[in-house]
Amino acid sequence: MKKYVVTLTREERDTLEALTSKGKHAAQEVLNALILLGCDAGEFQKSRSKNEDLSRVLNISMRKIDRVKERFVTRGLEVALTGRERNRIYPKKADGDFEAHLIALSCSAPPEGFSRWTLRLLADKVVELEYIDTISHETIRQILKKQTQTLEATRMDNPPQSKQ
Repeated sequence: MKKYVVTLTREERDTLEALTSKGKHAAQEVLNALILLGCDAGEFQKSRSKNEDLSRVLNISMRKIDRVKERFVTRGLEVALTGRERNRIYPKKADGDFEAHLIALSCSAPPEGFSRWTLRLLADKVVELEYIDTISHETIRQILKKQTQTLEATRMDNPPQSKQ
């Protein structure tokens, strides 16, 4: 008895074949597409492979094949390819206004007794100044890292002119 039978439509097959043959895609996404193409029991399949053959050829476990097939049958093509649904269960705390306040604060002089701002000091200070209710030092790090990357990209686009 087969528990999960993969039956692809013509459009799904075309999508998977395109994904495996051209463009840049994540390795696991391509591997999952190859699994689905090999396990297809639909009318558009030319030659169906056994799970044992797929496992040997793709150098993966039988359990991985079963998991991909299960995700396809129960949750659909997108989840079967990527591995999980990507739904945020909570809204982002930091908006542009907060980020501007944080960057301005990080550029200011550090508190008395400190030579520079730490992530935890910044997190405590923005809560104290009531810019936000609560925030972790990790969120502060991510915001500042994003800002640094943006500044570096801007500098690379406009290199400084040499004086002669």
